[in-house]
Amino acid sequence: MLVNHVVITLIVSSCTIALIFLIRKLFHSQLSARWQYNLWFLLLVALTPVFIPNYFFDFGNLFVSGMNQRNEAGGTTLAAQAPVFENANWVQDLTLSVSRYTPDSLSTIFVSIWVVGMIVCALFTVSAWLNIRQIKRTASVITNQEILDLFEQCKKDVKLTRRIVLAQSRLVKSPMTFGVFTTYVVLPSHFGEWLSTNEMKHIFLHELMHQKNHDIVMNYVTVVYQLVYWFHPLVWLAFREMRVDREIACDVAVLNVLDKRNYVEYGHTIIKFLDKESRAGNVVLANQLNGSKKAVKKRIEKIASHKAESKLLQLKSTVIFSMVGILVASQVLVGSALADDRSRYHFQDDRTIYEDLDNYFRGYEGSFVLYDLKADEYQIYNKTGSTQRVSPNSTYKIFLSLFGLEANVITSEDSLLKWDGIRYPYEQWNRDQNLFTAMRNSTNWYFKEVDKSISPDMIQVFLEQLNYGNYNTSGGIGQYWIESSLKISPVEQVQLLKAFYTNQFGFQDKNIQTVKKSIRLSEKAGSILSGKTGTGTVNQKDVNGWFIGYVENEEGTYFFATNIQNEDDANGSAAAGITLSILKAKGLY
Repeated sequence: MLVNHVVITLIVSSCTIALIFLIRKLFHSQLSARWQYNLWFLLLVALTPVFIPNYFFDFGNLFVSGMNQRNEAGGTTLAAQAPVFENANWVQDLTLSVSRYTPDSLSTIFVSIWVVGMIVCALFTVSAWLNIRQIKRTASVITNQEILDLFEQCKKDVKLTRRIVLAQSRLVKSPMTFGVFTTYVVLPSHFGEWLSTNEMKHIFLHELMHQKNHDIVMNYVTVVYQLVYWFHPLVWLAFREMRVDREIACDVAVLNVLDKRNYVEYGHTIIKFLDKESRAGNVVLANQLNGSKKAVKKRIEKIASHKAESKLLQLKSTVIFSMVGILVASQVLVGSALADDRSRYHFQDDRTIYEDLDNYFRGYEGSFVLYDLKADEYQIYNKTGSTQRVSPNSTYKIFLSLFGLEANVITSEDSLLKWDGIRYPYEQWNRDQNLFTAMRNSTNWYFKEVDKSISPDMIQVFLEQLNYGNYNTSGGIGQYWIESSLKISPVEQVQLLKAFYTNQFGFQDKNIQTVKKSIRLSEKAGSILSGKTGTGTVNQKDVNGWFIGYVENEEGTYFFATNIQNEDDANGSAAAGITLSILKAKGLY
């Protein structure tokens, strides 16, 4: 879920920002200027997971995040009249709606506000880009050979060989550097009239050091992150501090090139531009020599106290950065695990044929999975949909019945439960039920009673034993499988049916046989069809339809799962109709 993923990323990034500020304060004297700036790159690591699809973070069953929704009754019915449902209209669906108290549009509203905010911020970024283009368009290349020679010497001092355009513009009052592919160092017009040769040298060294350290590229990177996290004040605060630390790191790098006698003059050069702001206004994509008075004061204090950085300081900085990096990486991994709602099954599809069955699914988002037991081969329509987990609804009753039998809530000999006395809109539900009638009529109250009679811990054990989807029961006993927290994909449905059919989990054989009899639907031409439909009805609309089961004939056993989704009319009946058409076309039933 996108909202869940973003919220976890916000928490992780906020913790990372707090950690970086704390480390900067506690270990200020043990960190070199460059490594103090490098700490902010760890923030980019913490902010990055929101850009990465959830399925890249596969943490198995380490964490399960639930939806915790309250629901009313829901389900589907099979309107047949005998334990073996031959010639019965078993595809008829009777459902009750689930009421969601959290609006379905919440995620849409959140994303819409987020996108609008990004668009507004993007407009400011475009404005900055246009301002830089205007500066570049109006700038004139410097031709004074003495100044160009000084510039080239500075490039040698910082060990930079890339071609850089040196220009001047009436639109700037403070030197700036911009451009990713072609780099421009732009000075104010007539700068030669009021800047000494040493001051020009200091400016060139500073701007070239930005280029050497790829700070221009980092400007663009941080702008992208600010677009995405425009609503997060801590991110804006962090990036502001990051820019100050970057300027300090650049100053220190220049001081390491200069002779100690020039430190004071370098500081005076920066102060000289303190009140000179760019006329171009928004130039966030460029590096400027000046900054706010507070930032410049901090830089001057650092310049005044500058000492040559020892190897021991570099070692301490590396150790501190590595330790913080490990902490941040741990936060990101744990946060990504928490954000992972296990919404998709990771399927190994070595023995799989992907088919085009679009004609059968017109009007629906759907998927179909067929597994041939003898050939050990899958046939799948809609690769993405086949691994997407959704609520199982009444198809879960196959396994809930098995759990009830294993827990002795019901038995093969006596599965009768007394009607709870509540009047339901379907007469089939308003009477005592046994397993066969309850499965035939998909009687919700019967299966809810079975569910409530098994301890939650035992239900969880059963689900984990089967590896049933995300096995998340946080939606509440008797409700978690009805358009709530429990979710499973069509591929997993087929795999579980195969495991159930062959009893791979070691349940009592008589219980397996009892459930098999309860889901037997019809027989024709030597083929036996067994299965269960399921419908998810939310706010009076059928949004999620299932039909799962298997066909047995002389050729072998074939397990299938069909899932369809739509804003309405996606129910078990429609899923069953689609499935029967496909099975008929394949000559299976």
